[in-house]
Amino acid sequence: MSARLLRVTEVAPLTPLVTRFRFEDPDGAPLPLFSGGAHVVVEMPDEGVLRRNAYSLISAPDDGSGYEIAVRREDTGRGGSRYMHSQVTPGTLMTVTSPVNLFSLDLRARKHVLIAGGIGITPFLSQLRQLARMQAPFELHYAARSRAEAAGLAFLPSAPNIHLHISDEGNRMDLGAILTGQPLGTHVYTCGPEGLITSVEQAAARLNWPKAALHSEAFLSPPPGKPFDVTLARSGRTLTVGPNQSLLEALEAAEIDIPWSCRGGACGQCETAVTACHGRIDHNDHWLSDDDRAAQQKIMPCVSRFQGQHLAIDR
Repeated sequence: MSARLLRVTEVAPLTPLVTRFRFEDPDGAPLPLFSGGAHVVVEMPDEGVLRRNAYSLISAPDDGSGYEIAVRREDTGRGGSRYMHSQVTPGTLMTVTSPVNLFSLDLRARKHVLIAGGIGITPFLSQLRQLARMQAPFELHYAARSRAEAAGLAFLPSAPNIHLHISDEGNRMDLGAILTGQPLGTHVYTCGPEGLITSVEQAAARLNWPKAALHSEAFLSPPPGKPFDVTLARSGRTLTVGPNQSLLEALEAAEIDIPWSCRGGACGQCETAVTACHGRIDHNDHWLSDDDRAAQQKIMPCVSRFQGQHLAIDR
């Protein structure tokens, strides 16, 4: 995937846990434009481990002057978000990939209903700009525990089609009411915790929504876990995956060529065949089918881990 060195020009807190970062070309060159819902992958040299985390772009898709992302600090995570919050300042040079979109708007839709939970508001911020430019009918439903935690509030206009659902204020989201009575040809987009995505899918199924009209993106990062060994079937090498390292990162550190795009278990680029499995693969992706997971013959190295005696993969 193509990438370039960009300079951080702004670092601004949005909430106590979420910070906005702006990247620009050091020479002022324009950056590639993108479509709403796109993400970039940011490289972070974190204590000997090169982390690559995907973040949704929140800036205007038609503005090539810079890219903006919003990062929530996760102190119990592997360290990428802590690195962004503690090590990155204006002037820092960082490697950033070109935008990739796995969560684009379906331009055939007659109306777009956007449902966001927490930091899941981020991909919708660029989509809202695209929808406004298109003058397309839409409504946004944004759920957060409190206004203090709602990082997207600073970017949202006050409009009748923008709906806030703040738990602390007793204004919880009613998915049945949101999905009932929408005009034919409406598409629904959900981004947020897994529970929210599942609830939208279940509510839509009860109301007989076509599956093709439902789109979702889960904001996943590789979970930490116990170290495990993996054997590379093609060379016979054995690698140890650290507790705060993904299998994909371990392969990259060993200079094993492996494709990737989202690094969050959604795109399928890094899917790898399992040649031996004596134990259990902890599937954390959104790509493999239930049958694939049960068979334990495939793994997504970007987010999945292993527990057991022996794991061998076709790399």
